[in-house]
Amino acid sequence: MCGLQNAERTRPVFTFCGSAVYGRVHFTISPLSLEYLERYGQRSVWADYRRNHKGPIPPQKTRKTCIRGSKVCGNPCPICRDQKLGVDYRNVKLLQQFICPHTGVVYDPTRTGVCMKQHKRLVTAINEAEDHGLLPVLIKHKDIAFGDYSRDHGAVAQTPPAPAGPWYSWYEWQEPSAHDVAKLQKLYKPYWQQMRGEQ
Repeated sequence: MCGLQNAERTRPVFTFCGSAVYGRVHFTISPLSLEYLERYGQRSVWADYRRNHKGPIPPQKTRKTCIRGSKVCGNPCPICRDQKLGVDYRNVKLLQQFICPHTGVVYDPTRTGVCMKQHKRLVTAINEAEDHGLLPVLIKHKDIAFGDYSRDHGAVAQTPPAPAGPWYSWYEWQEPSAHDVAKLQKLYKPYWQQMRGEQ
């Protein structure tokens, strides 16, 4: 569990629990750590987030990204504003905050307020966590009507008996006309002579 390792130090030290990047140091905090509880408490990271916008109507879509090069927007999303939150498939407690507990569907970015770049990272991490078995996968129950797969179904007709001759008229050998044969012989005469070695 991530937590304060040495209370006597002025700067708290946390154990590695993910792969987030904070400047040049790779570390992150867990929702079970003391720093997280002091900052967010028992609430999710996006619970108290409100995006600044002009006018009374909020924007219909979140921004593409909050950080462009070295420039940071004035009101970054809940993930971009706290660089210690590591979006990783092993950080299950953080990923569960962005999943509906009833349907198992990832919350829309317009509800959580995260930018599209971080939303794609969250979806990728959630799918990877489900593949590793760290998150449960909810599969909808579907009743199978076995009558649909039976040969007694009304839409399934009986196979007609095979005809005495071919199924289609163009299956039979059709003798070409003498005019077509003479035309092809004239066209390929040089090649036939070359193959026979007459030239």
